[in-house]
Amino acid sequence: MDHARKAIYNMFGGEPLSYTRFSLARQPDGDNSHVEMKLSAEDEEVGENGSIDHLHTQTVRPKNSNRHIWFVLSAVTLLFLIGFLTGYLSYRGRMQAEKPCAANPDVTSYSAQTDDLAEPVKPVELYWGDLKQKLEERLKSASFQTNIRKVFSTSHEAGSPGDEVLAGEIHSLFEAYRLDKVWNDEHYVRLQAPGKSPNVVSLEGPNEAVETPKAYVAYSESAEVSGKPVYANYGRDEDFRKLLENVPNINGTVVLVRAGEIPFAKKAANAKKLGAAGVLIYPDPADFRNLRQDASLFGHAHLGTGDPYTPGFPSFNHTQFPPVESSGLPRIPVQTISSSAARKIFSVMNGPVCPAPWTGTTGATYKFGSTASGRNVKLQVKNELVEKKILNIFGVIKGFVEPDRYVVLGAQRDSWGSGAVKAGVGTALLLELARAFSDMVKKDGYKPRRSVVFASWSAGDFGAVGATEWLEGYAASLHLKAFAYINLDSAVTGSRDFKFSASPMLKRLLEEAVTGFKVSSGNIKDVLASKEKPLRLDDASFPFIAYSGIPAISFSFYDGESVYPFLGTEDDTIDNLLSFFGSSSGQLDKMMLAAAEIAGRMALRMTHDHELYLDFTSYNDRLLRLVGKFLAYRKDLEKIGLGVQWLMSARGDFNRATQALTLDVANTDLTNTVACRALNDRIMKVEYHFLSPYVSPKDTPLRHVFFGSGPHTLQSLLDQLSVWKRDQSAFNETSFKNQLALATWTIQGAANALSGDIWDIDNEF
Repeated sequence: MDHARKAIYNMFGGEPLSYTRFSLARQPDGDNSHVEMKLSAEDEEVGENGSIDHLHTQTVRPKNSNRHIWFVLSAVTLLFLIGFLTGYLSYRGRMQAEKPCAANPDVTSYSAQTDDLAEPVKPVELYWGDLKQKLEERLKSASFQTNIRKVFSTSHEAGSPGDEVLAGEIHSLFEAYRLDKVWNDEHYVRLQAPGKSPNVVSLEGPNEAVETPKAYVAYSESAEVSGKPVYANYGRDEDFRKLLENVPNINGTVVLVRAGEIPFAKKAANAKKLGAAGVLIYPDPADFRNLRQDASLFGHAHLGTGDPYTPGFPSFNHTQFPPVESSGLPRIPVQTISSSAARKIFSVMNGPVCPAPWTGTTGATYKFGSTASGRNVKLQVKNELVEKKILNIFGVIKGFVEPDRYVVLGAQRDSWGSGAVKAGVGTALLLELARAFSDMVKKDGYKPRRSVVFASWSAGDFGAVGATEWLEGYAASLHLKAFAYINLDSAVTGSRDFKFSASPMLKRLLEEAVTGFKVSSGNIKDVLASKEKPLRLDDASFPFIAYSGIPAISFSFYDGESVYPFLGTEDDTIDNLLSFFGSSSGQLDKMMLAAAEIAGRMALRMTHDHELYLDFTSYNDRLLRLVGKFLAYRKDLEKIGLGVQWLMSARGDFNRATQALTLDVANTDLTNTVACRALNDRIMKVEYHFLSPYVSPKDTPLRHVFFGSGPHTLQSLLDQLSVWKRDQSAFNETSFKNQLALATWTIQGAANALSGDIWDIDNEF
């Protein structure tokens, strides 16, 4: 338009309308990429009318005349008409392009009849406060109880026909919610099921049946054993140490332990380590109030996650892999029994009486047991391995800026019994969050920067099998794509208290997400620090952190001391769930809504902000506490020629790396997509770099030095030092030195990776 106006004006004999005030001079170093813009003030001459003449050649100005004035007026009129017509036609074209969007706000900016790009509709700008309000509005219409009932109304044990039907229903619902893409992930896994003959627990001499439990422990060794019964409280390390003080040798015994505190698999592993022949696990009424005395629990005994017959690699097609087994299998029979069966076994036990903290409420006298006298317990486990096809169902809402970066929200849908809480609560939250997010994008104009993936897992009851196989299947890329996992399993079992387990990187995000929510002890945000629980092996978020190095979080509303006792039993029904809310369906809906909002806020924040909302500085404090624990053994380490200076140095380098990254974030224009992505890549890999590169993912899948399992972990090193203090003959000095060196270099490697480019590392550290 400017060129046309100049041409017309010059055609009628007018002066040029504009000149540049700057001259462009090439830099003397010959760099063509830079030009210097200099104001030519000394060359400027003032014209007759006081304007600056920018031409360096002499120009002859035409004389003014009436004819000249007429031409000027004509040109101005013509320019006005051209501008008016151009503006009108442009406006009319825009209005025609926008008409379909006015009729249907979900129509995309691409024409349905042609491939031409239509004029884009200006997006609705939603700020953080707007997003929270929109999320709350969309969740108000949620049908949580309807979805819970839909899940637990049919049998849906992993790999069963009911599980596959339920998977199909969730797939259809994701499609009905208009998620951008919905797909299935198929795996062939080995699970354990009851054999043709039942498992039996009995007393010998004379033979007396104790119980034929319906529930079982998956991945138990199928065998028949007998031995003197001994009692080890919850089966923790400290419990077995106490037992050994009273029963010096438990080799060949059948260990009786209470459910709770630690997973079944850890109880079995501790008993196996000390030579026990078998393990019996029972729910003590002191811990499981309101549970029937003849009820037994379902669980698994694999000290790991995923299919134990494809450790460290996926079971997409079981025929292509060699026959291998996880080192986390118990290799001794493990069985659950009821509290009434435990009472019978206590009644025939000898030995010293247990201290008060070990005493439950079965009505029996709690004794440590004896290997010299008393009756034997006989345990017959006849479980069978079965091959099952399981389906994980996924739906995604794609991000508008970085669609290849995503937060995952997941819940298991399988359960051994009815599974109202075990499977129903998490699945209901997953479905309602998928619907709400889709509505916010399709109808409310929210344009997330990054993607949100909704995942329905199968075989969660057998040790997060579905989730772990997915992580193993895409191990090469997931740590580059998925930056967080939010676990929804069993998120509501009560209303009076709150607890969570998480990567340190997600605690600050949770603190913001729980703002405004209360429990009996007050505002959750104010008491959050006291609500953290250690991350457990049987938590579905565990493999995301320990295997894949993806920050993950689980949280739950519960009733404090009155723990929901029906998980893993046939009594996990909607009626029993409602009983924890005084049979008030309204209170249950209220807590489900609160859980959905907390999870939704976390996902929204991580897809809304330019910078990833991950607290990469959080590991500084954890490393500092760790170094402090090693310092307590400084003199002992000096005896074997070791010090903690290198560990302290690695911790210091990590601290400096986080400070440098904080400074980089502050000095970077985060609206610059390329620069912002580069920073976020450094942030999202912090967790991943705490996976030890010195152990095999196949032999030691849980490689995280803080949350993993194996001799490479920092806790294992501290445990070895503790053993050395008690019994130096049991301490392996060579192994300890190697593991300490490798753990130190894992931390140093995390610091190096966080610092950025390799040319910055040596200068900083």
